[in-house]
Amino acid sequence: MENKEEFQPEVEKMENSVNPFLELGVDPQLVKAIEEMGFDTPMPIQEKVIPHLLSKEGDVVGLAQTGTGKTAAFGLPVLQRIDVSKRVPQSLIIAPTRELCLQIAGDLADFSKYIDGLKILPVYGGSSIESQIKTLRNGVQVIVATPGRLIDLIKRGEVKLDDVHTVILDEADEMLNMGFLDDIKEILSHVPDDRKMLMFSATMPKEIADISKQFMHDPVEFVVGNRNEGAKNVRHIYYMVKAHDKYLALKRVADNSPDIYGIIFCRTKKETQEIADKLIADGYNADCLHGDLSQAQRDLAMKKFRDHVTQLLVATDVAARGLDVDDLTHVINYGLPEDTAVYTHRSGRTGRANKTGVSVAIIHSRELKKLKEIEKKIGKTFEYKKVPTPEHIIEKQLYNLADRIEKVQVEEESIAKFIPGVRKKLEWLTEEDLLKRVLSLEFNRLLNYYRNMPDIDLNAPEQKDKKDKNSRDKRRERRDKERREAEPGYERLALNVGKAQGFFPGNLMEIINRNITGNKPEIGRIDLLPDYTLFDVKKGEAHRVISALKNVDFFGTKLKPKKAAEISVEDKKTKKNSKISKDNISKGEKGSKKKQR
Repeated sequence: MENKEEFQPEVEKMENSVNPFLELGVDPQLVKAIEEMGFDTPMPIQEKVIPHLLSKEGDVVGLAQTGTGKTAAFGLPVLQRIDVSKRVPQSLIIAPTRELCLQIAGDLADFSKYIDGLKILPVYGGSSIESQIKTLRNGVQVIVATPGRLIDLIKRGEVKLDDVHTVILDEADEMLNMGFLDDIKEILSHVPDDRKMLMFSATMPKEIADISKQFMHDPVEFVVGNRNEGAKNVRHIYYMVKAHDKYLALKRVADNSPDIYGIIFCRTKKETQEIADKLIADGYNADCLHGDLSQAQRDLAMKKFRDHVTQLLVATDVAARGLDVDDLTHVINYGLPEDTAVYTHRSGRTGRANKTGVSVAIIHSRELKKLKEIEKKIGKTFEYKKVPTPEHIIEKQLYNLADRIEKVQVEEESIAKFIPGVRKKLEWLTEEDLLKRVLSLEFNRLLNYYRNMPDIDLNAPEQKDKKDKNSRDKRRERRDKERREAEPGYERLALNVGKAQGFFPGNLMEIINRNITGNKPEIGRIDLLPDYTLFDVKKGEAHRVISALKNVDFFGTKLKPKKAAEISVEDKKTKKNSKISKDNISKGEKGSKKKQR
């Protein structure tokens, strides 16, 4: 790992609080990232696996189910062992499904937030192989792959596994059930014999044991739960908000999962109808199921849901008893049931037929005690998650649309005759402008709804005291200060456009190249934020860049470049003026009341 000295103050702070992940040997850069994600206590599988992978010999067989913290257990040591100076695959993670592949890659990206130069690539079928090849040629250190697509890339000569020192098979029994045994053996024949290998599985059938004997060196077995316990592929997570924000949180959970197909459980018939009516009025593909409906209405609601005509079904426990589907992605508890057995029955409706599922609880602080009781009785730990932010939701929806556009089936013969007329109609639009209009057709509702929406999250229960709040505030201030500080030899500039305006690094470079004549300035680090952009230029170049970019038009927005330090000063002035204004209003109100008396 590099630049450890930059994190020394962070290390000292963490050591004073005896961070458990530091004690396991996890690097401070990784700990800093996972702390911001809300990870403060290692889960059992993490306590067992992390120290072994970092400091001991021998391969690992982990018997653990989905939701036990496996990704961090293998992901943190894998990232820590990467040499970022080498742009070749060094770690290979194989997963049975595209969804798990993307989930693992996303988690690893979050863990490695503060490791510069580390590249992670998810490789899976159903997406453009050309774009994956292009990324591979640019150099990646960690590949997360489904077996079929990985073998395709190996045969094409695009993936070389000669430098791989760590191989992970995640959900090995699921891969076996899906018929990937021969593919796994084929892949493992391409990696070096002296690599470290990890295999995670919920059960240990004979075929998995055979892989262990054939390809692993002195494997150590770690068991979380009962050995050979049946797979329970359900993650239990919870969001904590104020009671009056529950519906807003529900909408964000739904918006953050574009392909959601789930049941929302409410405690009363009245609440069920109200939530369903709100969702329908807000444009969601929803329906309700409760005891006040006639049998014909209930049958129709269940049929529409089974046929995927309805995406979200709001139901009471009694009304949903006759509904049985195998492919639910989510079960959402809008209110926790009094009886733990009812929760068990609800959550058991997802994660069936060897698929993974999520059981979500949206709670307020007074329900935390009930949540802990359920945890104790079901023997599962709920993961605390922050309510998705508007920026994260919109980004996820955009990528989902891009994925759908990429995979849509085009009827070439049928549509070809219409292309010339449409092209002539739209030929005045640039490629970028056309893309923005296509995206706006789909996302104007979301963009308008989430504009200036506040954070509705309550602090995690472990972080509710003032000391932790002050600590978070200080970390936020430190991150803000780090963003505004330039790298050595550079000056930090700011632009009044960001991701919300569709501004990205390519736009910055294009505008600079177009508007600056002669020698082009050297551009350093670029940080994109929702409403503005920060970037470094070589010392002595700032005035030239500011002059060249001033009042340049970016799709209707006049650029106003300035030194980043000036933003901080203006922010302080704005806050001060705002406070003075509020004080004056308050004084005026008091004076008015005196006159009335």
